[in-house]
Amino acid sequence: MERTVEVVPAAGLHARPASSLVQTVNTFDATVEIGRGTDGADELVSANSMLAVTGLNVTQGESVRLVAEGPDAAAALDAVAAILTSTVEDEGEAS
Repeated sequence: MERTVEVVPAAGLHARPASSLVQTVNTFDATVEIGRGTDGADELVSANSMLAVTGLNVTQGESVRLVAEGPDAAAALDAVAAILTSTVEDEGEAS
């Protein structure tokens, strides 16, 4: 299964959104990969690795390609797409 989504969080795929994405992917029985661009020319990386996801340096407004395989592939794509297309707000960070 494959899906392309536009990244909405202001921070792109850094810090909080990337962490949320990786934690979510790890809850599904599926292999999920993510890559920059929509044409398939860019290499995909494992979406269960924080370093790999943040290493893509995806910024707000860029499109990413998601590819998932396994019993939970559809649910995993839905969950990841929801994270990438939602505004992430910092809720009461400690000073």
